[in-house]
Amino acid sequence: MPLKKISRLFLAALIAVCGVVVATAGPAYATVPGFVLSSTTASLPATLSALATGKRIQYVTTNINGSLTTATGLVLTPKTGKKNKVVAWGHGTTGLADICAPSNNQAVFWEEARIAVAELLSRGWTVAAPDYPGLGTAQAHPYLVGASAARSLIDNVRAARYLDTALSTQYVVDGHSQGGSGALFASQLAPTYDGNLVLKGTASIAPLSNIQEIVQGIPGTAAQGYLVMALYGINAVEPAFDPKTVLAAPAEAKLGVLQTGCLYPILAAFENFTAAQLVEGGTVPQAVVNKMMAYENPLQTAPSAPVLLVHGTDDEAVPYFLSEILAGQATSYGVSVTFQTIDGANHDGAVIQSSVQVADWIAARFA
Repeated sequence: MPLKKISRLFLAALIAVCGVVVATAGPAYATVPGFVLSSTTASLPATLSALATGKRIQYVTTNINGSLTTATGLVLTPKTGKKNKVVAWGHGTTGLADICAPSNNQAVFWEEARIAVAELLSRGWTVAAPDYPGLGTAQAHPYLVGASAARSLIDNVRAARYLDTALSTQYVVDGHSQGGSGALFASQLAPTYDGNLVLKGTASIAPLSNIQEIVQGIPGTAAQGYLVMALYGINAVEPAFDPKTVLAAPAEAKLGVLQTGCLYPILAAFENFTAAQLVEGGTVPQAVVNKMMAYENPLQTAPSAPVLLVHGTDDEAVPYFLSEILAGQATSYGVSVTFQTIDGANHDGAVIQSSVQVADWIAARFA
């Protein structure tokens, strides 16, 4: 194994101290993404512990510039009926702070995620579930930066195979909301990033897309906490971008919640502001919208495997019409696209109501 030239302890120490390893010279680093730095027994929600054993891992991934960094996540192994395929699960928004890492905080391992993952485990698939960089690790979380989530999804699959060499190279990526967008970005990146892995399909449930269609309507609504987090997601990959140049003074006064709370406290902190209390002039500058489009909109290039797109018609967080547009964009690339509408379902309900259908679709991809 090429990695035998690297001391695991030395590499772990470097990353722990520096957060990012920038010196990547030498052939020994060729397969570092997916390298497992630590593995401990995970405490799982009861609905999952009945079905699987879990490992909480810290592993090596890369940032959007290709430099090495770390992420944490879970590798869940079915107790019965185990097959050798892997499904990467991309969770929806939890927050920005380390306390918002689902692998270490069951309170943000949302019910809809538990139901979806339980269905995957019941089919006998190993589930690789990243927290995403910055949730549980030293660096800032690049919230909604799809290429960051995508890398951690793929590298969590590599990490699962590092722990269990009997696992196949075949994998599917499945995700919801933030993770649904990350899953689509993973399909774009896979041909040049996943090495000897073989992506068989991507299931994306209520993904954010086409942000330019909705961003100016967010200030002044209950959803504006998402916009604040998104600004700090850009800051995580562009430190020179200061969200405070966009946010108004009343919103700036509430920024502490980004480090002390997860999704619902964040939404509550900003929900009652007017548009002008959230952002200067009540409007997001076009230059910022352009950044959001570049980092957040999936399918700017072709997906590399069949796509299942699922969306509820009553989605209160990510409007249904965005996926109507996205389905057309995906189809234009000439890949197989299945668009599944869940009538009457809201943002989380779409995951719950489609869990069996999504797993059936994944089974067909593996077949």
